[in-house]
Amino acid sequence: MDKLNMQTTNIVDENIKRIGELFPNCLTERLNAEGRPEVAIDFDQLRQELSKDIVEGAEERYQFTWPDKRNAIRLANAPTTDTLRPCREESVDFDNTKNLYIEGDNLQVLKLLRENYLGKVKMIYIDPPYNTGNDFVYNDDFSQSAGEYMHNSGQEDEEGNRLVANTESNGRFHTDWLNMIYPRLKVAKDLLSDDGVIFISIDDNEQENLKCVCNEVLGAHNFIAQLVWERAFAPKNDARFVSNSHDYVLMYAKNLNDFVIGRLDRTEEANARYSNPDNDPRGPWTSGDISVKTYSASTDYPITLPSGRVVNPPSGGCWRLSKDAYTKYVKENRIWFGPKGDNTPRIKRFLSELKFEGMAPTSILFYKDVGHSQEGAKEVVALLDKGVFDGPKPVRLLKRLLTLANLKEDSIVLDFFSGSGSTAHALMSFNAEKQKNCKFILVQLPEDTDEKAKVAGFNTIPEIGKERIRRAGKKIKEESPLTTQKLDVGFRVLKLDSSNMQDVYYTPAEFNDRDLFEENIKPDRKDEDLLFQCMIELGIELSAKIEKKSIAGKSVWSVSDGYLMACFDKEVNETTITEIARQQPYYFVMRDSSLANDQVADNFEQIFNHYSKDTIRRIL
Repeated sequence: MDKLNMQTTNIVDENIKRIGELFPNCLTERLNAEGRPEVAIDFDQLRQELSKDIVEGAEERYQFTWPDKRNAIRLANAPTTDTLRPCREESVDFDNTKNLYIEGDNLQVLKLLRENYLGKVKMIYIDPPYNTGNDFVYNDDFSQSAGEYMHNSGQEDEEGNRLVANTESNGRFHTDWLNMIYPRLKVAKDLLSDDGVIFISIDDNEQENLKCVCNEVLGAHNFIAQLVWERAFAPKNDARFVSNSHDYVLMYAKNLNDFVIGRLDRTEEANARYSNPDNDPRGPWTSGDISVKTYSASTDYPITLPSGRVVNPPSGGCWRLSKDAYTKYVKENRIWFGPKGDNTPRIKRFLSELKFEGMAPTSILFYKDVGHSQEGAKEVVALLDKGVFDGPKPVRLLKRLLTLANLKEDSIVLDFFSGSGSTAHALMSFNAEKQKNCKFILVQLPEDTDEKAKVAGFNTIPEIGKERIRRAGKKIKEESPLTTQKLDVGFRVLKLDSSNMQDVYYTPAEFNDRDLFEENIKPDRKDEDLLFQCMIELGIELSAKIEKKSIAGKSVWSVSDGYLMACFDKEVNETTITEIARQQPYYFVMRDSSLANDQVADNFEQIFNHYSKDTIRRIL
């Protein structure tokens, strides 16, 4: 049996593979640091292949860069051996829910999600730190020489994570923020489906830089809009210059040609623009100008009105319709000459014949339509009884973005700066209204809360988010009991941690023979921890159905109705192995030390070859 890697894919290796598929003559071999041959790129040969377009050396060219950018790229590509450990006691309906709440540094979590959700996420929404001079926490490894930028390296928390006071006096004010956001967006892009879309909230401080990052990572050609959210409903008279009443939401598609935007429900106000003064059997209509400014001789002709008055196109313009088309429209009663037949003709446009369902969205998000910042704060207070989180986005704003994303029946929505859990709250409400089964994945660093939240009993931000989702889900179901019976308001809690495996598992060559016979799994890890790390490596969604069975006295895990079966018990005999093989799983995983004796080990492959020769067998 082959051994599981128990770490994520090395993206550099994947990129080399892609280049090799396009330019096989650019592949070469070299010896790595351990003296072993590995595949590499011959950059001189690659330059020849791209000589028409490549720009080298100091030649001037358009580019977007900052200190540490190369390291930010390296961080995005580097593999991780971290894992996600299930936490049943903090979950809601762990065995049945399809929603995930993940605690941990979002860069590492995104790398793990990339293994399972590559190209599967329909919508991403994030509300990252705005870089307004407040602290933001991250533990990315940016190498700095001794004393370099010491004034803005701040202090470290108990776990050694850097706490950066990113004030404007900081020489790396923008650099630190870009180093934080760039690798996360680079990894997140891979999760989006081809028809997926990402929304990012931001303010003026980093709006320009964020757009440049998105243009580079997502492609400028995939830019859809820079939405302007009216977040404040009253001006601040103590503003030094201008009272800032807005934030932005950048909107990019994964592939613009594949994305279809969701349209808004028609409002009574919009429908009120249509009327039926002539009792047309086709129903209410509104009228449009029949003239255009671009001149064409073929559509420059006089029109005789029913009143007998003759009118010509406006000076320098012409009619929108050819003479034959105009005659046809008149016969079909699609031209309106006014109640007395003496007005300049206009085209009738019927409500019943609108090309699209719903209304096209606009780039300005007015607070009367999507809520303001105080509304978001009040929503948290209403659920948690106290104001324990600063700056939550209103549910109505998130529901508008969910609508624009054009979600399908069971789309996945990801928020990896999830804060108080507004995205989950909005999605559950959206599902209840639209009768959909969309799923959420929320990721939040376990940051400490401020003093007022601690007094209320919330020591970390995830504690706030999880409790809000619990209460919001319960409230939504109570308000619409008949239409929300099947609504999924649960969530499976997972927590980022170091690998379940001891160091000897990854680098056996660095240990002596005695150490190799030691247990290769950390003593504090449970079987379900091992199962989830296997699911990550094997590309199985982390919300998959999990069952625990007993076969011949041994605990056997079944994932996705037997797609993966795993047994981590010791002293596993032929009876258990035979019964598992009879069920013909796609994958079977077990510990290297699980088999009861050498005889069982000798017969293992024969048993599977007899009952399920196509099962992929792995050990850890």
